[in-house]
Amino acid sequence: MGGNAYAAGILVMGDSLSAGYGIDQNKAWPVLLAQKLKNEGYRYEVSNASISGETTSGGRTRIAEALQRTKPQVVIVELGANDGLRGLSLKSMRENLDAIVSASQAAGARVLLIGMRMPPNLGQGYTDKFRATFEDVAKAHKTALLPFLLEGMAGQRELFQADDLHPVASAQGRLLDNVWPQLLPLIHK
Repeated sequence: MGGNAYAAGILVMGDSLSAGYGIDQNKAWPVLLAQKLKNEGYRYEVSNASISGETTSGGRTRIAEALQRTKPQVVIVELGANDGLRGLSLKSMRENLDAIVSASQAAGARVLLIGMRMPPNLGQGYTDKFRATFEDVAKAHKTALLPFLLEGMAGQRELFQADDLHPVASAQGRLLDNVWPQLLPLIHK
């Protein structure tokens, strides 16, 4: 998304919700973020290292290389949804998120952790602990937190693809609107 040697960097480490699954990837919210930054006079280049199907374990495996390659000032971590959908261990998810955030902070980056919510089919206990994991990691590392990427979108069928999981292209601006207020304190002109 551009190659300005003087631009600061934002790295997005996410899953299909940030990779633009099922839509033109040039319409995914990280691309819209890059456009918004440019339009508003921020000198940031956005590197989207999101992969559809990615879990926190995969993100943990890839974070060191991504940090080395992009040298970001800000890392947006949007991982965990696939852990939850697969009913994976919340202890492992927590450890993976801790490792990703720690590596990012050790590299000198500010972090925005983006949370997710799960449908109740795995039980209320799992659902509550899943949500709390993001809050706990953000608090432990003193990072910015967006509690729920899809805030304000639930129940609006027209905002989602046929799978009822992935937002349509026209909803990507809503995702960016959710991310922007939490990201703004982490960036500067």
